[in-house]
Amino acid sequence: MELIIYLLIGAMAGFAAGLFGVGGGLIIVPILYIVFTQLHYDPSVIMHLAVGTSLATIIVTSISSVSAHYKRGAVMWDVFRNLAPGLAFGSFLGAGVADYMSGQGLQLLIGFFALWVGYGMFNGANKPVDSSRHLPAKGMQMLAGGGIGIASAIFGIGGGSLTVPYLNRHGVVIQKAVATSAAGGLPIAIAGALGFMWFGSNATVEIPHSIGYVHVYAFIGISVMSFMTAKLGAKVAHKLSPAMLKRCFACLLTVVGLYFIYQGFSSYF
Repeated sequence: MELIIYLLIGAMAGFAAGLFGVGGGLIIVPILYIVFTQLHYDPSVIMHLAVGTSLATIIVTSISSVSAHYKRGAVMWDVFRNLAPGLAFGSFLGAGVADYMSGQGLQLLIGFFALWVGYGMFNGANKPVDSSRHLPAKGMQMLAGGGIGIASAIFGIGGGSLTVPYLNRHGVVIQKAVATSAAGGLPIAIAGALGFMWFGSNATVEIPHSIGYVHVYAFIGISVMSFMTAKLGAKVAHKLSPAMLKRCFACLLTVVGLYFIYQGFSSYF
């Protein structure tokens, strides 16, 4: 039964990754939190385990999603090369920051972050991209990648929640922003997963079937299905209007944000 749940999570996460370029983490983290809670894992590490496992699965999801976007010529590889070093370094660093945070702190931070990004995306759904704006110099893109990497590792996401708006703001149309964001999810996921495995190996709590803060069974089950469904999501993304994509993205973020804010505050009462 546990494996079936992980396969279902993977199916939903993969579709979301291809559709929104978010790596699927915004679906994986809250559902894994619920599953690990039902399995009676130690509450102090459940969020860390959900985030670390999410990042590990995004490695596979990103590969599948990028391959689909690549065939359509939507990935901006020059921009990816500028962002990648910062994304990788920042993600490993972010895993270390998350290790020092409490589970409740992670919940609230992820919740408010999701609401903030969702509000921004929904507000700008009908705003045309200003094609007169351009991306900053290579060094500034690398620094932006570092910030995106740190935040993404803490939130257990592929970076789409930050990379897509960042590229949009600098004149990149939504489809290309989503595709390039999907590529950026790979260095984030690899470095972040390694970081959570490394820092989690020092945890005093015993977690079954895991390497550090990465649950092996969940990783395998989710990865198998997400690899297949990410391509379907990418196909749908190219059929929707930019405004519709932004609204769908914003609604997903709002649901996740409200859920984690509720969970974070309820632990104090």
